[in-house]
Amino acid sequence: MSTAVFFDLDGTLLEFTKPYREVIEATLNACLDRSTAALVETYNENFYEAFTAIEPEPYRHGMRAVRAEAESDVAPEALVSELYEREVAMTTVSDGARKLTESLAERHHLGVITNGLTEWQRAKLAHHDLLERFGTVVTSYEAGAHKPDSAPFELARERVDADTYVMVGDDYEADIEGGRQAGFVPVHLDRGVSGGTQVRDLGALSNLLDSLA
Repeated sequence: MSTAVFFDLDGTLLEFTKPYREVIEATLNACLDRSTAALVETYNENFYEAFTAIEPEPYRHGMRAVRAEAESDVAPEALVSELYEREVAMTTVSDGARKLTESLAERHHLGVITNGLTEWQRAKLAHHDLLERFGTVVTSYEAGAHKPDSAPFELARERVDADTYVMVGDDYEADIEGGRQAGFVPVHLDRGVSGGTQVRDLGALSNLLDSLA
């Protein structure tokens, strides 16, 4: 029986080395020589407004609003470029996750289903030399809707023919409920809770997958 194992990206395969707010603050300090709570909030509000609606270039949408509020002549593209580099660099992959996914790739088709822009999400995988390990990368921007909508999961099914589809993620609503509704076997990565289809860490995933065979 063939099994396709899909992972969420941010917070599951990749962990963050610092709060994302600090990445925004560092970006504004680097480009504008200042960062205030109001500017960070302006960025977040405008970014998420565009991101939620799957509008093109949500990062630029957020930074244009920051630029206007700060009355700066710094190009929005410069702010976005700085944020891009910092967002990619602030992610990390544990040794356990590397070893596990290397082992799983020998037995299963591995993929990623992630809410985000294709270029940014694939860049994170490439930064950690993981892009080739995951044969299928599906982003919500490609699918036209964010998890838990069924569209990203359906697109993954279209790209991979398997008997069983598994979704591993840390976000209960987006990954677990979304995956379950789409017919995936959901595995909740909850580092504080165990039991049922929950696992504390990715190292516990191998045995669970073997039980599905």
